[in-house]
Amino acid sequence: MAMDKGIIYYTDNRIEGSKIFEESQKTILASGLPIVSCSLKPLEFGNNIVLEGRSRSYPTMALQILIALKASRNKYVFFCEHDVLYHPSHFDFIPEKDDVYYYNVNNWRWDYPKDRAISYDELTSLSSLCCNRKLAIRHYRRRLKMIKKWGLDEIRSREPRWARKFGYEPGTKKRRKGGVTDEDHIKRRSKYPNIDIRHDKTFSHPKTHLESFIHPPTNWREVTLDQIPGWDLKTLFNL
Repeated sequence: MAMDKGIIYYTDNRIEGSKIFEESQKTILASGLPIVSCSLKPLEFGNNIVLEGRSRSYPTMALQILIALKASRNKYVFFCEHDVLYHPSHFDFIPEKDDVYYYNVNNWRWDYPKDRAISYDELTSLSSLCCNRKLAIRHYRRRLKMIKKWGLDEIRSREPRWARKFGYEPGTKKRRKGGVTDEDHIKRRSKYPNIDIRHDKTFSHPKTHLESFIHPPTNWREVTLDQIPGWDLKTLFNL
């Protein structure tokens, strides 16, 4: 029996119409999985839900995620974003537990449009998450409740300090350290990597240079695009 998997996709529409936006969607569609998208403007992509009257912010993104999660009908969901190229092997994964968040740490950050990409050990991103949908719904309900209770939804910075304190990735930060819950996560590696494209309109800071990190990550690596396995990015983007 096929595993009950689906995709939630959230976007602020800032790069709609770009090559990055189009190629990212192609990789998501290639999975063949059902898609629920939540956008700030109408979008022909999966089952689309428009969140009207909101501007780009962290609280908006968290609400988009919850809306998409509630609209999905799949047991397990992959979180997908508009500026990531997803390799088919990323979607082969099947969660073993329903109370754990799984992060694919086989990722490269492309310093777009340069011929340069970086990675490091255990590069963990929300865009690489797969988990039980109901687990994620409980988490984001709690997260949004905390945001509203503390009046944080009025802060419109794209990457506010309090959001970093919470931790963007569910299950990666315990409450004693400022996290939302005491849930757990497990890191995994797909056969081939995903490509996180760091462009000039990214929601979070690009962080493609070592000096961007307060605490230097382990096993920092820099490569040219032709050294990334499973991809021919120069041909794909006509570089």
